[in-house]
Amino acid sequence: MSLRILLVRHGLSSFNVEHRIQGRDDLSSLTEEGFAQARATGEALRDLPIDAAYTSPLSRAHDTARALLEAHGAGLVAAVDDDLLEVDLAPWSGLLGTEVRERFPHEHRLWYHHPEQITLQRPDGTRYAPIPELMEQAGRFAAKLLGAHDPSAPEAQTVLVVGHNAILRCLLLSLLGLPANGFRRLRIDNASLSVLNLSPAEGGAVTVQIESLNGTSHLHPELCGSKLPAKGPGPRLLLVRHGETDWNRQGRFQGQIDIPLNDNGRAQAAAAGDFLKGVTVHRAYTSSMARPRQTAEGILKHHPGVPLTSVPHLVEIGHGAWEGQLEEEIAAGWPELLADWKRAPETVQMPEGETIHDVWDRSLEGWNRIAASLHPDETALVVAHDAVNKTILCALLGLSPADIWAVKQGNGGVTVIDYPHGPDQPPVVVCLNQTAHLGGVLDRTAAGAL
Repeated sequence: MSLRILLVRHGLSSFNVEHRIQGRDDLSSLTEEGFAQARATGEALRDLPIDAAYTSPLSRAHDTARALLEAHGAGLVAAVDDDLLEVDLAPWSGLLGTEVRERFPHEHRLWYHHPEQITLQRPDGTRYAPIPELMEQAGRFAAKLLGAHDPSAPEAQTVLVVGHNAILRCLLLSLLGLPANGFRRLRIDNASLSVLNLSPAEGGAVTVQIESLNGTSHLHPELCGSKLPAKGPGPRLLLVRHGETDWNRQGRFQGQIDIPLNDNGRAQAAAAGDFLKGVTVHRAYTSSMARPRQTAEGILKHHPGVPLTSVPHLVEIGHGAWEGQLEEEIAAGWPELLADWKRAPETVQMPEGETIHDVWDRSLEGWNRIAASLHPDETALVVAHDAVNKTILCALLGLSPADIWAVKQGNGGVTVIDYPHGPDQPPVVVCLNQTAHLGGVLDRTAAGAL
């Protein structure tokens, strides 16, 4: 069947408020706002059965898990696991961020640009590498988790994991098979919710899909879920998949056939517009096809005067002879090729169409041109398609064309990308596939066809 993992970072702590380094020392405690965030997360998950829960032993995480599960109301108690401890930053523990920058300038620069390379000194004089050690720790926890909750078990399961910023990033990297140098490509905010779907693959392997990452909309119900993580320095891009079409609903492969939005798709575009209406948008870009253009226009109703530019590089993958057909029709005519598309998409040449490598190259060319054109204080909206968005996000996360199924893109879903050090430096995936504006904290949009 499948295993769904809910990753939650602890709520706002006293050291978060004071901008102090926490690490794995238990010197920090959950604030009243942090308790409120934990309860809000539990209430948002109330309709979702949770089969098991795990937490770091540190009080800020343990108290978050307890308050969350009490609000969830199913009587579940989280098991404590030391492999969910936060990164070991003992030489800096309790220091203000400004003090670390002044006293350890070289290490401070490494921590914010190449944290996987940093080494620190223990009291006994030995040196250690915090992030590589944390990656090993995350791998141990992942192995235990999969041992206790087999994704191939007959019944689907949902597991809650409550931890800290760095360990949750490393756990994500570990499950996705990514190296430690991807650490700064991810963002995990206080009490945020990230959702992973794990399913069995050939040879006893496990496939991992990011359903959503770093969702915080559940923490702001008074804003109808319209709160995005705060923007820092550098340009920001809002990447949106177009709303639903009739062919999405029917499961037809639409590709480059120009199918417009249906009524639900227009409603999704309007909902995305409401979700983003409080965000200042300076520019907007869309694929040259009707369904993303209509979605962009629905969003831009709240942003009069923002120019909308058509970008041909962002058109959907060309399915060639498959376009307009249902999956069962394709299975009848090209059974082996369809199986390969699902198993190893990077190996498939669409009959009379494109490869995923073709889409990868042109999509990234269009995306990178947009990012390079933005000023540091600007935010741009980009509306495109499932395969296009997946290739862009895989590249930004450090994944490959073989991994496009590892990223979910729901119709009308919103993803946020920041370039804190400029468009020529690695970006940060601030949040991915946010669909709370479409109903609930989990992605309930139809999978549809590309």
